[in-house]
Amino acid sequence: MPRFAANLTMLFAELPFLDRFSAAAKAGFEAVEVLFPYEFAAKETQRALLANGLELVLINAPPPNYTGGDPGYAAVPELADRFQRDIRRVLRYAEALKAGHIHVMAGPAKGAEARRTFVRNLKAAAESAPYQKFTIEPLNSGDFPGYFLDDYNLAVDILDEVGCNNVALQFDAYHAQLIHGDALKVWEAFGHRAAHVQFAAAPSRCEPGRGPLDFSELFAAIDASGYSGWVSAEYTPSTPRTEDSLRWMRALQAA
Repeated sequence: MPRFAANLTMLFAELPFLDRFSAAAKAGFEAVEVLFPYEFAAKETQRALLANGLELVLINAPPPNYTGGDPGYAAVPELADRFQRDIRRVLRYAEALKAGHIHVMAGPAKGAEARRTFVRNLKAAAESAPYQKFTIEPLNSGDFPGYFLDDYNLAVDILDEVGCNNVALQFDAYHAQLIHGDALKVWEAFGHRAAHVQFAAAPSRCEPGRGPLDFSELFAAIDASGYSGWVSAEYTPSTPRTEDSLRWMRALQAA
């Protein structure tokens, strides 16, 4: 059975942010991810992690534009200077929180210059922090119209061009299913490049048990592949209480 982590941006969202850590630990999780932790002081999040014996496995970068901008801009040519400034703040958070991975979001952009910008920014981030692990993740165009990184083949091409050992693929079963139509086949083709895994049912983005994706088969394939990282539940619970949406995990634990 994979090692499951909880995405605290989406799970336990019925609770105040800092209370979600104890709820995740009580539910049986030993690791969590937080997409954008920047509105909270790093020390507050650090205390919540330590108090509950939790590992932080992922944060997103760069910090969002809270005035209504798009999430991510690492591939947006006109924001290259801003990315180089903001990634330094991200690295300070990651160091304080001992974040396992930083997911670098490409943002909405297309064309050759966007690709060059994304590669340059990834290389610069990776070379400035060789101790830190980074990921890139294809996102589906329905949820993220115009997003630069919208295909797993493109993601692997970018990784090869970047050529840094600390930059790897982030596999998300929800996005893989919507982009390519079969998340299991995507895992079989690209899973060996993955350093972090996330999942949700597609197209609902709720917990496993709805939609065409057979999660028992997917989790078995992840196990069989030798992947040893965390597999993060990144879904919106269909139940008012997150705890009630965790039947999938309890069933696997009982098997």
